[in-house]
Amino acid sequence: MDTRVSIPKAAPAAYKAMTALSNTVEQCGLEHSLLDLVKMRASQINGCAFCLAMHSADARKAGESEARLYLLNGWRETPVYSERERAALAWTEALTLITEGHAPDAIYEEVRRQFSDEELANLTMAIVTINGWNRIAISSRMMPVVAKNIG
Repeated sequence: MDTRVSIPKAAPAAYKAMTALSNTVEQCGLEHSLLDLVKMRASQINGCAFCLAMHSADARKAGESEARLYLLNGWRETPVYSERERAALAWTEALTLITEGHAPDAIYEEVRRQFSDEELANLTMAIVTINGWNRIAISSRMMPVVAKNIG
């Protein structure tokens, strides 16, 4: 698969703004382990190999277990995620798949029980950000580092 346009080279100001948004989300106060799960789950849904490779490596480096990463696609079927994580994952799915229900009230109420207003706003921005990065990586045909090493 050939790499397409380089967004950082073709639109450096926009890319810099996207990077600044990412940095803001990383420093927002939400647990990094939770942010890692959100990034992974959105990237699974979107099929972003580049982001899956990068964020799974980051999560492992930060101490996330292999089992929790492997089970993430079936998070509803296993007790290894906390109620807070489950609410965040449900919200991630609702916003990532926005055309399939437009962020249903039931999921919103679930996430509100686990997150303050500020935390929910930051969680929403984290989901928006990873979805943006997924779209940049997929549309640019960015190749995951692991694929370069095994190809």
